[in-house]
Amino acid sequence: MDPLHADLPPLLSLRAFEAVARHLSFIKAGQELSVTQSALSHQVQKLEQHLDCRLFIRRTRAIALTEAGESYYPQVRQALETIATATRALRSHNAQPRTLRIGLLASFATLWLAPRLSGFLLAHPDIQVELLPSWQLADVAGDEVELAIRYGKGGWANVNAELLMSERLAPVCSPAFKAQWLAGQKSRKHPDLNPGPLLTSQSAIAAHSQFEWLDWAKKYRLDISTVPSLMLHDYNIVVEAAVSGQGIAMGRQRLISRRLQDGSLVELLDDMPYESNIGYWLVSQSAPMNDAARRFADWLIRECFEHG
Repeated sequence: MDPLHADLPPLLSLRAFEAVARHLSFIKAGQELSVTQSALSHQVQKLEQHLDCRLFIRRTRAIALTEAGESYYPQVRQALETIATATRALRSHNAQPRTLRIGLLASFATLWLAPRLSGFLLAHPDIQVELLPSWQLADVAGDEVELAIRYGKGGWANVNAELLMSERLAPVCSPAFKAQWLAGQKSRKHPDLNPGPLLTSQSAIAAHSQFEWLDWAKKYRLDISTVPSLMLHDYNIVVEAAVSGQGIAMGRQRLISRRLQDGSLVELLDDMPYESNIGYWLVSQSAPMNDAARRFADWLIRECFEHG
């Protein structure tokens, strides 16, 4: 018999060991691999019998790697990564590009995702990304798209939703608009947003299009009911209208950072931001993601965490 096959443990046992060692949890590893804890435990025991040594110290509420497990884990991890890399390379070489449809707001696509998307496409040339911008909620459950990036507070029915990043909200305007507004203020301690207008965009997450303004005003106990508002179709238009001095926009800081840095937009009020419970969510079907969707989701979550 080839020595390689004589010494090689079952692949299922290696996958089970790697997942449990990485999470230090049979529960989390089981959820990741979609198997029961008892099945995982059985596979780990088979590996320990094959190696004739213990890999884990099992405690009442936790587990830890033994010295042998600590030594074995990085080598197993590296070997599995090598297999996965070789598999991806072969698959991408032979497979036709897979189209991945993603529903999202045009503003998020333009101001946040598009400048970063080339990184994903270079790393995954076998996936062709098709962005479907709309202010209405893309139908993930009905297979209109494989994934969606939604802006809101979560809680959508019949889908899985994972928070990517929360928004920091603050009223913004052009420097010239702010100077003119300040000149007309009667009191700096009690700001009055009149004469406005408050620039808003359409939303599918709330019955009232001013949901951001209302949340912000509630935090600072301000009455904005008498301030005129101007409804614009998309947040991209809201930003451009604010830059050109047409009114006051609710600044979504993650989307307008470049405008704040170059000075074309400024915060209207000093030290009145709202660290909101509104944010960007990755939405998928209740069923497990396909390979293309999973790879995009992993990349997007990493981008939001590292560069959001």
